[in-house]
Amino acid sequence: MAEITKVKPGTLTDFGDGFHHIRGSFKLGGVLDLGTHCALIELPDGRFVFLDSYTLDDQTLAEVNRLTNGGRDVSAIINLHPYHTLHCEWMHDAFPQAKLYGTRRHETELPDLPWESTYCETAGFGDIIGPKLQFSTPDGTRLVCEDDTVHFASVLAYHPESGTIHVDDTLSRLTLPFPLSALPISGRIGFHPSLEKALEPEAGAADRFREWAIGLGVEWADARHLTMAHNSMVDLGPDGFADVIGKALGRVKPVLDKHRETYG
Repeated sequence: MAEITKVKPGTLTDFGDGFHHIRGSFKLGGVLDLGTHCALIELPDGRFVFLDSYTLDDQTLAEVNRLTNGGRDVSAIINLHPYHTLHCEWMHDAFPQAKLYGTRRHETELPDLPWESTYCETAGFGDIIGPKLQFSTPDGTRLVCEDDTVHFASVLAYHPESGTIHVDDTLSRLTLPFPLSALPISGRIGFHPSLEKALEPEAGAADRFREWAIGLGVEWADARHLTMAHNSMVDLGPDGFADVIGKALGRVKPVLDKHRETYG
């Protein structure tokens, strides 16, 4: 059984084995805090990498600097979601010596930053970072769609040593306000609702996505923690991630069936 925990913005959580998760704040319309996050991971040689960017408050920045030799040991910043761009400039300014990685859209949206030439969604990207992190991009979907409100796809990251999966919008938790919060669907983890628009408009895309999801549940089955950009982190029980993926896939079956009917 997966146990969901809400964490306050500004909280740094140590999952052990070099994985530090940082919960951030992102307010919709300046009112509703949807939350965001980044993570700091220590590599075997003593260097550190960030997953995603966030403007750290003074207390969190002081703790990060304590861990990273005043920030000098941060070697890379890896931005995993093409539409999460608000904090990239601050992060680069705070750790200017770190190599800056992102998706193709990051470079397009922020061309003045010194992006590395290899994009996060590129096959084999993990080989650049090393064996302590694994990366996966949803097959059968587009990272960037013509409709800029479609934020489904992102690059998922897995840190096997701590058993932690770091994911942005691709997996999210549905939260409903009171009294709707009492409904069974509230608090449920699933694929982002924009999947239908994110699927490639071509034959086989639905099947490719389904096979990707099943394969991810198998390959990352040993995961013990799931951290999501908006609101939550999850402690996974035995076979917890496979269970989460399986149930999420079952709920989008109508979306995949409809896509097959249209494109094959």
